[in-house]
Amino acid sequence: MMGSPAQLMIDLIISLDGYASGEGWPGWWGLEGPEYLAWLEEEGKKDLTTLMGANTYRVMSSLSRQASAEGSGFSDEEGASLGGLEDMPKIVFSSTLTEPLAWPNTELVRGDAVEAVRKLKETRTGTLGTLGSLRLCRSLLTAGLVDRYRLVIFPVITGRTGSERIFDGYPDVALDLVESRTFDGRSQLLEYVPRVIRGPEDMQRSGR
Repeated sequence: MMGSPAQLMIDLIISLDGYASGEGWPGWWGLEGPEYLAWLEEEGKKDLTTLMGANTYRVMSSLSRQASAEGSGFSDEEGASLGGLEDMPKIVFSSTLTEPLAWPNTELVRGDAVEAVRKLKETRTGTLGTLGSLRLCRSLLTAGLVDRYRLVIFPVITGRTGSERIFDGYPDVALDLVESRTFDGRSQLLEYVPRVIRGPEDMQRSGR
């Protein structure tokens, strides 16, 4: 018997002022600590299929290969987190990549990503979780397909160097907090159930 339909989670890291990265900054803004990296490693052991676009695939597959190489320069925790992505089931949505893909356990899906994810939610179990891929995340949220919206907020403001603004182009979204956690005394995890709304009138109608 097939289990419950898959749940879709958007998973993003973000600076306090809403950027996914910053010019000249290292990954995780250099603020990843052992608690956060251990949590990432544990998350990778769950029944999770990772969704991404072509650009994220190129960046993360390269980092994963580097982390697995001897003398990579990554810490043990960083290497375990990035190297563990090789074993994780992954789906990349792209019209430009071609098979066979070099990154192990990666499936290529062409065509409309929103419709593909809609079908995945009906036919798979466990959790479908995004990795980066801001445009993909925005499209899935706007389509009302997202069951959980999870952010890890890093304590840095990148007003001058920030790039990849996360919330530009979003619809209005109501968020119900279902989990929160602090990593290493500085980074904050916030997990929500999202609901796309028309605006303030929807919030007032629901009494929120």
